[in-house]
Amino acid sequence: MKKFILLAALAALTGVPLPGSSDNLLEVYEKARMSDPLLREAEARLMASREVRSQARSVLFPEIDANADYSRQDSRATLLFYAPTPTGEFAPIIESSTTDATSTAWGFTLRQTIFDWAAVVALGASNDVLAQGEADFEAALQESMLRTAQAYFAVLGAQDELTSQSANRTAIARQLEQAQKRFEVGLIAITDVQEAQAAHDQAVAAEIAAKRSLATSEEQLREIVGSPMPVASLTRPGEGMPLPLPSPNVEQSWIDTALQQNPSLISARMAASIADAEVRLRRSDYLPTLEIVANLNGSSGDRERVFRGMGADYRDSFRSDSIRLQLSVPIFDGFNRNSRVREARYLHRASTERLEGVERGVVRQTRDAFLGVSSEISRVNALRQAVASSQTALRATEAGYEIGTRTIVDVLDARRNLVQAETNYARSRYDFIINVLSLKSAAGILTEEDLAEVSRWMEQAEPEEAAQ
Repeated sequence: MKKFILLAALAALTGVPLPGSSDNLLEVYEKARMSDPLLREAEARLMASREVRSQARSVLFPEIDANADYSRQDSRATLLFYAPTPTGEFAPIIESSTTDATSTAWGFTLRQTIFDWAAVVALGASNDVLAQGEADFEAALQESMLRTAQAYFAVLGAQDELTSQSANRTAIARQLEQAQKRFEVGLIAITDVQEAQAAHDQAVAAEIAAKRSLATSEEQLREIVGSPMPVASLTRPGEGMPLPLPSPNVEQSWIDTALQQNPSLISARMAASIADAEVRLRRSDYLPTLEIVANLNGSSGDRERVFRGMGADYRDSFRSDSIRLQLSVPIFDGFNRNSRVREARYLHRASTERLEGVERGVVRQTRDAFLGVSSEISRVNALRQAVASSQTALRATEAGYEIGTRTIVDVLDARRNLVQAETNYARSRYDFIINVLSLKSAAGILTEEDLAEVSRWMEQAEPEEAAQ
């Protein structure tokens, strides 16, 4: 028990799974959702789009500003002048004066918009901005699910490829050893040994490439999940995995759903609507604006002045209130408004063309995924039979080689065919799952429950089954 607790602690610290533990597709996605940078970026953008609504609503409320000022002034002045004396001469006289003054001023300004059509248009467009942000986030969410599934099954596919290539290299190595012994006793020609050696070299190279492919696939999954996900920790489909048809099994029904719910298409529609609002916003620049402006200002000050030895203190205060209606009418701005309206029109045209392109792409993706699910079911069944046939063919060819009716080249070809059939069969089941998820993603209805359903389809492989 203590050993298990220690292993669990190490697993939590290092991210390495416990022996015998496994993560299904849903569990892997839950980890990805917490750490996928692209998904977190989309979430931050959604939060930013929500602030646009708050900013647009702010024009409905008054704007209040306050200001205050305090100053102090100390001045010293020296006056030099000449005054006549009783003797008729002019004598210089120097006198000085000092002034100390302080003043305080304050004011409040209140502005309330009465009419500003641009603000009204911006407020309406903020709803579309928020809707676009939510659609973009939903698109990122579904794209993250699909991307995680693709990386997940890419790892399993790479492991299947490595398993087949390793088994193939081992079998060919035994074949090469047998060929060398048969050549030594004169049962076969040297060409058979050379054929076996060439096949062995190719098998070694293929196994090295498969190892590299597996490492790359694991790294791609780690990039999404944020922690190492070795292939041994992943649940793989069992032989009894169901292959259900799309429900409903009607292509047009899926296309109709996609046209209504695909988040990328919804985002493109909102972008076109926002561009249309931008045209109306630019046109509103020709309209006047009306607002109420209220001011409350006050000031007070103290001043002390000393001149010819005599001092005087002054104190004053001032306060004014005003309220006015302020009408602003645009007259001429060098044709800038005209240019901005034309610019907005062109951008609106661009957004509508983009909407058309997105809609066509969604229809194509939905149709392709629907056909992919249907065809992949037939392909899985055909490749399952191809594996069985290739195994039978290999056994028959090996038996013929033993009695001299088949050559070693025939044996090597039969073995290559079996390896290819096993790889294709394994990948076809992964492709079926990806097509199922792609269909729901194109239709805009992919959820975590779909990943949970796929996880229920898959059964944990037995160790010896995974090592075949």
